[in-house]
Amino acid sequence: MSLRPATTADFGFIRSLTTDPANAPFIGDDDEAQLAAILADPSERLMIWQTGPQPEGFANFREIGHPSGRIELFRLALARTDSGAGRSFIEALKCFAFEDLGASRLWLDASAENTRAHRVYLTAGFTEEGRQRAHWYSPILGYLVDQVLYGMLRAEWIAQRNALAAPLP
Repeated sequence: MSLRPATTADFGFIRSLTTDPANAPFIGDDDEAQLAAILADPSERLMIWQTGPQPEGFANFREIGHPSGRIELFRLALARTDSGAGRSFIEALKCFAFEDLGASRLWLDASAENTRAHRVYLTAGFTEEGRQRAHWYSPILGYLVDQVLYGMLRAEWIAQRNALAAPLP
């Protein structure tokens, strides 16, 4: 499993995920010009996740370099939903944020209707930190949805990693 920086050659793959009916109600879609601007922005990292020869997911990290050390995991999606890959994908994203980007805090939000995402984030050790009511208009759903906020601190991530590495009694 690996994360690599996205290139312009990945834009078709990214757009295929953001427009996929399984993802479209919960995720915005950037055109090629917007994706190119993300690649050029030093405060963002657009990453591709691969476990084999083909890309399997993408994620966009924002707020890199913020004085607080926080990093937002802004947009992410997998090619195959309900495949069980979500946990490995999220673990790779957490490691990248804390190890490679030096995050002190990793945060994200999800549409309240995206029950799959909520389950994955909570299972991955994120803490539900709040809800912004009627915060985002979903053009696919056609109405305003609540956004649920999640966060993880570096100390929490380290404790999780240490617990996983500890020998069983």
